[in-house]
Amino acid sequence: MTSKVSYTGNLRTECIHLRSENSFITDAPIDNNGLGQAFSPTDTVATALASCMLTMMGIKARDLDIEINGSYAEVTKHMAANPRRISKIELSLTLPSALSEKHRKILEHTANTCPVIYSIHPDIEKAIDFQWVL
Repeated sequence: MTSKVSYTGNLRTECIHLRSENSFITDAPIDNNGLGQAFSPTDTVATALASCMLTMMGIKARDLDIEINGSYAEVTKHMAANPRRISKIELSLTLPSALSEKHRKILEHTANTCPVIYSIHPDIEKAIDFQWVL
């Protein structure tokens, strides 16, 4: 088992990673009757995409003996109605400009083939922008 998710009331869950015992909470968003005081479940999906892309690029960077520390992603999630669902995820990834064009292409390919991107339904638009400015 990977995790345990418990409903704690008031449209909130507590999510525990069983191996490490790290945890986080989720709230329903304000536009869906929630408090909006934490990530919503759909926020975690969009954020997981960014986290997976950066993690996979980190693995590839380590293999290439290059450094991407300090890189980050800004995430915007768009919702649609009927049925309520994620319709678009926008990611802006900011990475070190000192990397060669070859390394940039390798890292972009690595990010665009991460496990989460393949796990998100193809109907969800993914707008991914790489900024090489750090």
